Amino acid sequence: MIEQDVLDAGLGDADDDDFDMQETVDSELPEHRYLDRELSWLAFNQRVLELAEDPHLPALERANFLAIFASNLDEFFMVRVAGLKRRIVTGLAVPTNVGRSPAEVLADISAEAHRLQLRHAETWTAMVQPQLAEAGIHVVDYDVLSEADRDALYEYFQTQVFPVLMPLAVDPAHPFPYISGLSLNLAIRIRNARTGRQEFARLKVPPMLPRFVEVPSDGESVRYLPLEDLISNHLDDLFPGMEVLDHHAFRLTRNEDVVIEEDETENLIQALEAELLRRRFGPPIRLEITEDMDEVTMSLLVKELDITEQEVYRLPGTLDLRGLFDLARIDRPDLHYKPHLPTTATAFQPGDNNERPDIFASIRKADVLVHHPYESFATSVQAFLEQAAKDPHVLAIKQTLYRTSGDSPIVQALIDAAEAGKQVLALVEVKARFDEANNIVWARKLEKAGVHVVYGLVGLKTHCKLVNVIREENGVLRSYSHIGTGNYNPKTSRIYEDFGLFTVDDQVGRDLTRLFNELSGYAIEKKFKRLLVAPLHLRKGLLRLIDKERRNAENGKPARIRIKVNSIVDEQIIDALYRASQSGVQVEVWVRGICSLKPGVEGMSENITVRSILGRYLEHSRIFSFHNDGDPQVYIGSADMMHRNLDRRVEALVRVTAPNHLKEMESLFDQAMSDGTSSWHLGPDGLWERHMVDAEGRPLIDLQDKRMSTVQRRRRARAVR
Repeated sequence: MIEQDVLDAGLGDADDDDFDMQETVDSELPEHRYLDRELSWLAFNQRVLELAEDPHLPALERANFLAIFASNLDEFFMVRVAGLKRRIVTGLAVPTNVGRSPAEVLADISAEAHRLQLRHAETWTAMVQPQLAEAGIHVVDYDVLSEADRDALYEYFQTQVFPVLMPLAVDPAHPFPYISGLSLNLAIRIRNARTGRQEFARLKVPPMLPRFVEVPSDGESVRYLPLEDLISNHLDDLFPGMEVLDHHAFRLTRNEDVVIEEDETENLIQALEAELLRRRFGPPIRLEITEDMDEVTMSLLVKELDITEQEVYRLPGTLDLRGLFDLARIDRPDLHYKPHLPTTATAFQPGDNNERPDIFASIRKADVLVHHPYESFATSVQAFLEQAAKDPHVLAIKQTLYRTSGDSPIVQALIDAAEAGKQVLALVEVKARFDEANNIVWARKLEKAGVHVVYGLVGLKTHCKLVNVIREENGVLRSYSHIGTGNYNPKTSRIYEDFGLFTVDDQVGRDLTRLFNELSGYAIEKKFKRLLVAPLHLRKGLLRLIDKERRNAENGKPARIRIKVNSIVDEQIIDALYRASQSGVQVEVWVRGICSLKPGVEGMSENITVRSILGRYLEHSRIFSFHNDGDPQVYIGSADMMHRNLDRRVEALVRVTAPNHLKEMESLFDQAMSDGTSSWHLGPDGLWERHMVDAEGRPLIDLQDKRMSTVQRRRRARAVR
């Protein structure tokens, strides 16, 4: 039975006892008890880099991790570093979570980012590139090509590349051109043969062309030439009558964080479109240059871009290794992970005659918990919505959309439902970072089809993952609900690890009805039964659950807290976990990314253990498990333990109640936290140590591989029955 204090976790105001407890206990905790969130994020990206450095991984997967590292770092600079710089420039230099000024943290970030980018470049040139070459995939320099190779490439250059190149001169008549964010460019110094004057030109490497150009070959091995290398060796065609003196690649990162004051605009879509246009012209925050760039060229770029030398990253080898995403798609199964085909969840598998299952009938039998990508998104979430769109007994569908794919069958199902005459509500979050333009397109397409499209609450991002289907059955309306930890995106569902719960529970149905009314109308809901909802309810609910474990431990009862999140930064939650640890509660935190919590500190957190697992799939689910004196309270949902999730987003956690689901969650945590599982361990000093082998040198268990095997065995066992 759900405890009353959890039911009341959503009350609008905390009582006085909560504040007294907070003030009393905080004074007992040491002052420097958090890890810096920005450096913790860089430590996460270092763990990604360590996967690329791992010689046991297939070569093309290592290349893919190098591309992920580069892409992650770009976003970090565009958002986090840009935010710090904006606070410094505007004078809003509020101390960071560790009490340091933004300028001090920016200096730390610069030093660590320089170190990591050099390590990243070294991993490519000294480890991954040679391994690919051994496997017959060569990334070559133009200098090593034969005349025949060069002739073939020249033909490609003339027909496919030259027509789209746009060299821009810089002289008194031509001001320094605008350099777009994340573009790869060539800085070219030339001499006018007629006047003898030296000139400067900028040439953008066309982003719509393949980043690596395949060199024609008759053998089994394949060769690729970086596009900028091909261009730079044919500059004479671009500057006839000029002497090309020097050329160097460079790349600029700009502030691309979107800032919109929603209460100052009546039309969010128009404001966002204007802001997206402004984003393209955000101030520079990082300049990457090749190791051999001369001082004259670098000084010109620094001056014209108005950037500091601290923001210049001089790197060996190829710039912009995001291009390795293209190489990683090469069809060489021997250089990739073994393929994994998601299975259909047991409850949704076809019957004896292989007929398509009735999703609603399956959910009526019992709650269904689906674990992606081990279990199929297409035969669960997608099938659920497609059946709802066609079912004549379905009257209404309500859904949140935070991110979805460009050719989304989810959106198509909503359109089909609206065109079939059903009431359809889609809450589209047009402020989903870097997906804003895509979501605007889908929002307008939905509106044209007759879907009721709303954009959430002013000042809040709607991040929760919810579907509510209203179906008429024998004269009674019944709610079929799905609450997930991941986006309704068929593409990312194949690489993101997430959970989703299907239920016909009346309490959940009423909770979702109230929540959707709040999101689309003017309702202010103060209490939910089986959900914990941010921003009004979630923080208080979790703090009460944590504190209940603390009190149980003090009363001599078994007490344990298990949390799986992408990031844990929120100071109130961390302090509550510290207090629980001080009282003897065993706390286990499984985190993918940022962790500001310091585990293993005597007198504060010696009962807290932190692990991180990275691999072929992106660990993305959020789980909150409380022992609760033998009556487990386990929640899954969309919220990380960050200020934005708890205070500035609409998030939802749902309580998991089925005994078999609780057992599955328990088993998953047991495996993740086991010393026999390969993972990274966080120390009290903020350093992460990778544990890959046991004392005898044998490889530790790969959790994701084990999970794949477990789900496959479960499918085979059902087939035998």
